[in-house]
Order: sequence, then C-alpha cells, then structure tokens
Amino acid sequence: MAIVLLVLTVVVGCAPYQFGNAALFPPGIQTVHVPVVRDATFRHDLGLRLTEALIREIELRTPYKVTADPFADTTLKCEIIGETKRVLTETDADYPRALDAAIQVRASWSDRAGRLLLNNSVVPTDDLTILFSQDERFVPEAGQSVDMAMQQAIEDLAGRIVSQMEIRW
Repeated sequence: MAIVLLVLTVVVGCAPYQFGNAALFPPGIQTVHVPVVRDATFRHDLGLRLTEALIREIELRTPYKVTADPFADTTLKCEIIGETKRVLTETDADYPRALDAAIQVRASWSDRAGRLLLNNSVVPTDDLTILFSQDERFVPEAGQSVDMAMQQAIEDLAGRIVSQMEIRW
C-alpha cells in the first residue's frame, strides 16, 4: 500500500504540473481567433502579412490552435496604426545610405466574455489595447529593400505580440 501511494505521489505529484510550453500560457484556452489585421496605412499588404506572421507564431510557440471561428475561446485583434521610413545616413551626394523602416500596431487579446488577456504591467492604462512598435534598419547599397525590412519588422513584431500572451510571473 505504501509503495502504491509513493508511486502515485511521484507520478501525479502534489500539484497539477504542465509540461512544455503549455506552462507559459493561460490554462483553459484551446482556440484563438485571429481576424485579418486592419491596416490604417497606405501600404495595402501589411495587414495580411502581419496576420500570417501572427498565425505562424501562435501555432509554433503556443499550445493554442488558431481557428477561423469567431466564437473561439479567445480573439486576438490587431490594427496597424502607422508605418514610417526615415533616412539615418546619407552619402555626400545626398543619397540615402542607411534607413529605418518602422511599423506601429495596436493589439488586444480577449476571451469570449470580453475580459482582456493581454496585460501591460509596465505602463498600466485604461486603454483596452497595447501599443507595439518595431523598426528595422536597411541599406539599399547592400541590396536591401524597404519590403525586406518591413517583413523582418513584421516577423519580429508578431513574436513580441505572441510573447505578451504568456502568463505573468
């Protein structure tokens, strides 16, 4: 009897532990709906590219399944509110040598009841969204383009947004 109790204690433990990346994310959630990211800029493809990057990151790094069902357990809504390109350095002939491409996004993750799941513990505000910004440097002389820099910024931004879905310690 004592051996059985010892084995059960070792196997089950004293608390319900989670293994793998599931321990990093809120429990009780199986599905996430990610509607197409709204884009308030003049670059028509940024919203779709960010949507694809978010879905990839969620599927890769979280225990959640992305679904097209708007009645999923949770919904991650994002809106691109700005994108900029600025010159950092120029040649003697005033040609741009190094530039920065930046993108700004407003994100909100909520459950079916409307409770917010993304929390900005650093700067608490009454706003229902968290603002994210990402920039990437590129050098046209080296064959880099603004599209390449924007794609890298989008991928980095998607990673940062999904990281905010983790449970606060």
